[in-house]
Amino acid sequence: FWLKCASRPPSDRVFRPHRVRRCFRPAPPRPRPMSMKLQKRLAADVKKCGRNRIWLDPNESNEISMANSRFNVRKLIKDGLIIRKAVKMHSRSRVRKNLEAKRKGRHTGIGKRRGTREARMPTKVLWMRRQRVLRRLLRKYRQQKKIDKHLYHFFYVHAKGNAYKNKRVLVEAIHNRKAEKVKAKALQEQMEARKEKAKLLKAKKVAKREEKVEGK
Repeated sequence: FWLKCASRPPSDRVFRPHRVRRCFRPAPPRPRPMSMKLQKRLAADVKKCGRNRIWLDPNESNEISMANSRFNVRKLIKDGLIIRKAVKMHSRSRVRKNLEAKRKGRHTGIGKRRGTREARMPTKVLWMRRQRVLRRLLRKYRQQKKIDKHLYHFFYVHAKGNAYKNKRVLVEAIHNRKAEKVKAKALQEQMEARKEKAKLLKAKKVAKREEKVEGK
């Protein structure tokens, strides 16, 4: 083996140089920014807010770093080098826009619904709302002397029995009932007037007959 290697011409040998390690020079150290923790803390205390809301002017860092008391910080605040940032807004404009659209009936199709009809709007809640509306109206009418306590009780019981589906129907029913009552009263008065008239006529006839008998 060694003889074979020695007999080879030098051009046949493969030269594999070792990997050369490259030396990198370390970058020069960057100048550290001035620590202004103290100024931020003092400014937050003066402006009565958190440290994150305090803005320090980066162009005037030298002057700001010199301030080591509340008096100096107040002066910088007055000059506008230290500012209290505004509270970040969480806008509800998009929410309001979406709710307005929902009131018109948009975005409420089958694909937007989660839960059964009863879960989304219970029938009990609808019933309670309807009863409260009707009873409120009846109370108001009773206070205003538009209906007496007997009519109030009549309509209260009928409302509980699901006779009126909304306020309009109840108002119509009250007007009709009052009209019927007025009509019945008028008929009763007419009947009594007729009876009185008939009584007077009868009395006249009896008096006439007696006069005739006496004259004979």
